[in-house]
Amino acid sequence: MSYNFRFTPVIFDSIFHRKELLKPYNLAGKLQFQDYIDHTILKPTATVLDIKNLCKEAVDYNFYAVCVNGCFVEIAKKELQNSKVKLAAVIGFPLGAMSTKAKVSEAIECVASGADEIDMVINIGQLKSGDSNFVRSEIKQIKKAIGDTVLKVIIETCFLTTGEKKEATKLTMEAGADFVKTSTGFGTGGATLEDVQLMKSIVGDTVKIKASGGVRDKETALEYIKLGVSRIGTSSGIAIVSTK
Repeated sequence: MSYNFRFTPVIFDSIFHRKELLKPYNLAGKLQFQDYIDHTILKPTATVLDIKNLCKEAVDYNFYAVCVNGCFVEIAKKELQNSKVKLAAVIGFPLGAMSTKAKVSEAIECVASGADEIDMVINIGQLKSGDSNFVRSEIKQIKKAIGDTVLKVIIETCFLTTGEKKEATKLTMEAGADFVKTSTGFGTGGATLEDVQLMKSIVGDTVKIKASGGVRDKETALEYIKLGVSRIGTSSGIAIVSTK
């Protein structure tokens, strides 16, 4: 008896190319928390030594990425060389209130210096003023400027009404960004399960979600992963992956 096995393009793609679906689990079916972690330090007092330690920890623990302020991109890139850890840089951070031109310039400089991903903050005031076109256009301009570089859009949920959260999430999707992100971690609150549920109900699988701000333990991280987040921004990554 002979068998004629044939991989259709869809099956081949689902097995070999959908890394986002396959990567969180090892061969034993165990969740790989480190594949979700953006190991982060964004405090204004962060030193060069802090950044070097952050990068070393990310490499040692196999975190997906580190996230730093733009002034540290070149240093972080050097520390991460010959590793698989991605480098994310924040722009327009943390208020989002600078000009679009300044944000675009900042994004271009960070990518030129070695950033693999950009985490931008929307103009919250313009959103609250009802100027959706401004918010959408700004995201589009930054995405166009950085091309294939991953763009995460921080909508700072703690300052928004439910309607504004829906609108900001929708605008992020319409503008062609890769991720919508809950928070900077510098506002009055961080990620919540309710906000992530709301965002997921809007984007579905079109745009990925990053939960950031206040995620400090494995149990909380798991709740967000169950809701469908693809990335978690935290300075507590080591504690999350080390908890039994």
